[in-house]
Amino acid sequence: MKVIRPIQHDDYASLHAIAQESGVGFTSLPVNDVLLKSKIDQSNQAFAKDVSQPADESYLFVMQDQDSKEVVGTSGIVAGVGLDDAFYHYHLSKVVHASRELKIYNNVDILTLCNDYTGVSEICTLFLRQNARQGLNGRLLSKFRFLFMMEHRNRFAETIIAEMRGISDESGESPFWQWLEEHFFSLDFPTADYLTGIGQKQFIAELMPKYPIYVKLLSKQAQSVIGQVHEKTKPALQLLEQEGFSCRGYIDIFDAGPTVEANLKHIRTAQTSKKMPIKVVDNIDASQDHFFVINTEVQDFRGLCTQLVVDTEHAIIGQQAAEALGVTDGDNIRFAPTHFRT
Repeated sequence: MKVIRPIQHDDYASLHAIAQESGVGFTSLPVNDVLLKSKIDQSNQAFAKDVSQPADESYLFVMQDQDSKEVVGTSGIVAGVGLDDAFYHYHLSKVVHASRELKIYNNVDILTLCNDYTGVSEICTLFLRQNARQGLNGRLLSKFRFLFMMEHRNRFAETIIAEMRGISDESGESPFWQWLEEHFFSLDFPTADYLTGIGQKQFIAELMPKYPIYVKLLSKQAQSVIGQVHEKTKPALQLLEQEGFSCRGYIDIFDAGPTVEANLKHIRTAQTSKKMPIKVVDNIDASQDHFFVINTEVQDFRGLCTQLVVDTEHAIIGQQAAEALGVTDGDNIRFAPTHFRT
């Protein structure tokens, strides 16, 4: 059984290993001892904080195998982005150059640097290690966050975003960044990505072009990757699209990967979730459906995937699942189906 819980200081070695495995382009987990330890500290503070409205809290969770005790994945939520430093995107929009007299009409795409997502909540830092990529583990590691946010709505904004990893090659080079590097930065993509990951973002404001960029002026290679996701990110994007996320023209300033968004109350897992008291039994019939289930705690949060049965008054779960969640008869859980019927 795989269980989701808040990260602890003892998980540092596992987090460091995950950061190394994730590779270039995974900005939220830089391979930097000080920064990784700081992320654990910030997460502990966020879970312990009494929150009435979202601020800059950063929640980091891990997925742990109950039998081996191995940490096999990580997943995070930032309650409010851009509140302590600038949060940049490019917005893809259009301008029209037209002359009625000459009968010329040109509809032109432009990229404009912006901070439009300041203050929204972001789901981030999702990485599942190779040896755990089977069954429902990936879906659990992504979707439990919507249950947690729905249960603790006062801690999060109504708008939720996710930045999708854009196109880069095996050496970490991005066609989009290569054009920016040549004309403005003189700084390779892995270095720029790493500096952003460790919080050194001042160079963006100093060197990024201040005026809109006409897309047609970019190289053909750069144009072709705008709004496209890395091959390894396609399954994650598909999951979010099934939940109701969509891209409104915002892309990453480094690799041009799309940022998708949704309103929390419209996210399918959050919207269809139920909160009910439980009844614990020894075992659940193996033919019953699986659900993503969380307890209603913050510091003692637990989440997992298990079979359950719903009657008129209770959600009935097995003893093993109840123990993993830290709940007993009468305690509340929140749960949602693992798949949606079409």
